[in-house]
Formats: sequence, C-alpha cells, structure tokens
Amino acid sequence: MQTNRKNRIKSIDMLRGLVMVIMALDHVRDYFHFDAYFFDPTDMSQTNVPLFWTRFVTHFCAPVFVFLAGTSAFFVGQRITKKALSTWLLKRGLWLLIAEFTIIKLAWMFKLDYSTILLQVIWVLGISMVCLAGFIHLPRKLMIALSLIAVFGHNLLDSVAPTDPVTSGIWTLLHVFNLLDLGSFQLFVGYPMIPWIFVMPLGYYFGGLYLPSFDAKLRIKRLFQMGAGMVLVFFALRAFNTYGDPNLWADQDSIGLTIASFFNVTKYPPSLLYLLITLGPSLIFLGLVENWQNYWTEKLVVIGRVPMFFYILHIYAIHVLAVFAAILTGFNFSDMVIDLWVTLQPQLRGYGFSLWVVYLIWILLTLALYPICSWYNDYKTTHREKWWLTYL
Repeated sequence: MQTNRKNRIKSIDMLRGLVMVIMALDHVRDYFHFDAYFFDPTDMSQTNVPLFWTRFVTHFCAPVFVFLAGTSAFFVGQRITKKALSTWLLKRGLWLLIAEFTIIKLAWMFKLDYSTILLQVIWVLGISMVCLAGFIHLPRKLMIALSLIAVFGHNLLDSVAPTDPVTSGIWTLLHVFNLLDLGSFQLFVGYPMIPWIFVMPLGYYFGGLYLPSFDAKLRIKRLFQMGAGMVLVFFALRAFNTYGDPNLWADQDSIGLTIASFFNVTKYPPSLLYLLITLGPSLIFLGLVENWQNYWTEKLVVIGRVPMFFYILHIYAIHVLAVFAAILTGFNFSDMVIDLWVTLQPQLRGYGFSLWVVYLIWILLTLALYPICSWYNDYKTTHREKWWLTYL
C-alpha cells in the first residue's frame, strides 16, 4: 500500500481524483451540449448509446464522494479522540452547508438571490457528516447493520407519498427528488438524505481495511470480494427486474440501447442498484490500483488530495467558459444567469455543441486546471499551520 506524507493512501486519493475528473465531464456536458437543453441523456426514447454512457460513467462520482468522505473521517479519527472527531465532523459538515448555499450556488447560477435554494451533492456531504458525528458513537455492528438495512431496504419506501404539506415537505428532504414551493422561496431537493447519510458510515468503517495492522494481501482480497459481490447482486436483482430500482429496464430498438436500459439506474434518490453498480466497481478499482504508480496516476492523486478546491474551481471555470461560448454563438450573458439549472433555461434552447466538442472542452479544461491544483496541493503541504486550508 503506497502512502504519502501524513500517511495518505495513494489508491484512495487516485480514485477520488479520477471521479473528480469524470464529474467535470458531466458538468461540461450540462453547460455545452446541444441536446442537454432538449432531453435527459437517460431518456431511452431520445438518447443514443454514446450519450447514455457519457452520462452513466459520471454516476460513480457522488457515491464515491460520500463513501470516501466517511473513510477520510475514519483516518482523522485515528489521530484524535472520538469526541474530537465528532466536533471535527460537525464543523466540516456545517462548512460544507454554508459553502453549498453561497460560493457554490453563485458558481452554478451566477446570482446569489435566495428565491431558489439548491440541495445538491455538497449539501448531502455536509448533512451526512453532521449525522456521522452522532453515528460514530453507536456500537460499530449496530451502525453497520442500520446502514445496510437503509441501503438495501430504502426502495421499499418509494411508494410513500404523504399528503399533509408539512409531512410531505419533511419526507421530500428525507427521500424524494422534488421542487418544494415554500411560499417566499423554492427548495430544490436534488439529494434527499436517505440513503446517503447511511452510505457515509459504511465508508467510515471501510477505513478499517487500511489500518497499518491489516494485511495488505488480505485487504486486496477483501476489496475484490466485496466489489465483485456487489456487482453480482446488481446483476441478479436487475435480471429479475422487480426490486432495487423504480426504473425497470425493457427491450429497446437496438441491442446497444437495450443494454443501456439495463444499466439505466436511478440517481435521485440513489437506488440500491445504483449504489451497487457504482460502489462495487469502485472497490474493485481500489484493489487493482493499490500498488500502481505512473505519470498519470500521480496526476490523479494530486487532484484527489484537493477535491473541494477542484470542485469549486471547475464549476466557476465551466460557467465562465459557457458565458463566452453563448455570447460567441449569438446568445446573451443574461441567458447564462441561471434560475434553477442550466439545462432548464428555455432561452438556451438552440445553444450548444456536438458531443465530441464537449469531450474536447472537458480534456482541455482538466489539463488547464491541473497546474492550479498542483500548486494548491503544494501550498497546503507546506503551510500546515494554516487551519483554514483543511476546509478547502
């Protein structure tokens, strides 16, 4: 197991860096792809095979973020008391919530009014950390059992639909992808809490595999066993087409689209099958790359060490570039001032480019952002006395 300073684990940083780069592809697609303003890439009646897989590969990002955030908390907990870890998680979680509603909201929308509040991935990371601050005090076996029950059983709750406005609003926060009208403002719940708040504790206890006392060969074996087991459960459940995802697969007009339909799992909220087919291969990846080290993997490790910095930076960069692209193709700056989400802006219909242009922009953007991330990683390493650097 390769480590760096402060005993960071390179394979974990590499996976985190990889999903950060993949995430950027999805956001570039949102802001630059012509078809994004007309239909969802997972709509089997309108999508095509390259577009579907461009979207599908980005499904890995959020589960890995949440899961590995729990693992990182475990590592922090090896250096401090459990009480201090709870305090650390609360502070970190609250900072992420503040960031979601301010600097990140501004990056997505280019305006900072609060007529609409977005609860997206940074929100769910923050609230999951707040919950984990309490969860770590429960007995280990009990917390793992509760988390597994929530992850495997939450799709039984898909049909729950309270009619009372207060109960319905609370239930939306917990388990429904929805836009709530709260009178003076709207609350867009993109990432409801369940099952995300139970994915993070699983990542937390997963960190035990990386204790110095844990045998490396056994760890790799366990990674392959757990990852392969999750993938096999996915295929078994998906083949029966009865439980694990509200979106059933069906035969399509071509074999390529039929395969796409089979893998067309639900992200909002994340279904059991969604989590199995994203986290399972991710664990296998960790087993495969534990001892990898080359030019490109080192670049991913650098990005994986500064995920929050990359996240904020790439949103602003994408949005600024999209403004220039819109103006150069006959649209106005105001068209890129977003009300809810960029692809829902009716005035942007007709804007955008082919999918190959999206990939080109993504590659160039990633290459351009890497030197900045590398500089910031070095700055963090040489300025450990600056406490605020741990929050970015």
